Amino acid sequence: MKILVIEDNKDILINVVDYLSIKGYDVDCAQNGITGLNLATENFYDLIVLDIMLPGMDGLEVCKLLRSDPRKTVPIIMLTARDSIDDRIAGFKTGADDYLIKPFALAELVARIEAVIRRSQGVGQYLLQVDDLIYNLDTFVVQRAGVTLKLTPLALKLLEVLMKKSPNVVRREILEQQVWGDEIPDTDILRSHIHQLRQIIDKPFDKPLLHTIPKLGYKLAESVDAS
Repeated sequence: MKILVIEDNKDILINVVDYLSIKGYDVDCAQNGITGLNLATENFYDLIVLDIMLPGMDGLEVCKLLRSDPRKTVPIIMLTARDSIDDRIAGFKTGADDYLIKPFALAELVARIEAVIRRSQGVGQYLLQVDDLIYNLDTFVVQRAGVTLKLTPLALKLLEVLMKKSPNVVRREILEQQVWGDEIPDTDILRSHIHQLRQIIDKPFDKPLLHTIPKLGYKLAESVDAS
């Protein structure tokens, strides 16, 4: 699972990122609200750990802006040194799912992350999003710019892997293993399926999202240079 940590205290950030990485999470990080908001807007995350006191834009405003977009249903855990009831209520009113007061034990943070993710997957839609392309993993509905797209089961598998790894490059061998397991076809059938997927998710629209990276693989991103 992919987590974004937005925290301006360098020591806390390093400790949290290192601990979450050891626990098997894929972690991105930011040290100010504006960078954090940009990352949260441009990428898919399973959860965001968000400090309230941030330079550039505070965590309450970041949370409020994310919640103003109905497509962004990512769970948010707020971190703060503020311990008053009013401060906690303010965090929940902006849309936070949980609230953890500093100093905190890293093990407790992980426990809260797991609990919030379980709740969000149990009652809400599990969405992947890249730009205006949205894939609901609960209903297997794929939409781009509000238009529902019809994909085969194999195309859905390819799309899921590419969206979860976005905006990173996914190597050909990884895609083949994810789709076919140990029974990878001898022919270059992946190229054909990528072509078919591109015809559905890109051709009818103005901006391509599925990019071929020569000698490496493929990436799903707003631009070929996104990383």
